[in-house]
Parts: sequence; C-alpha cells; structure tokens
Amino acid sequence: MPYVTVKMLEGRTDEQKRALVEKVTAAVSETIDASPEKITVFIEEMNKGNYAINGKRLSDQ
Repeated sequence: MPYVTVKMLEGRTDEQKRALVEKVTAAVSETIDASPEKITVFIEEMNKGNYAINGKRLSDQ
C-alpha cells in the first residue's frame, strides 16, 4: 500500500488538486505496478507564514 504525501503552499483550486491526485496515483501505479485502489495520496497545504526560504518567510516578502 503506497502512501504519497505532497506538501505545497495553499492557494490551489480543487480542480488543480484533483488533477494532481489523479496524476500522482497514475504515476505511482505505472512505476511500481501497484493497483490504484491501494494508493493513498495526502495533500498537506502550508500557509506562507509557516514557510521560509533563505531565512525569510514567504508572507514577509
């Protein structure tokens, strides 16, 4: 049972997240020959205040 976690900044539409989940599931299924029914995808959304690059929060830029 493969579990895939995708971490990304918030702000994507439901349609974008739906497409992402479908394509990740297909890629995992094809790559490791796993049944799509056994693949679980988690989306973890982060807000810009909790994410920093080069010592600066994205919300401060």
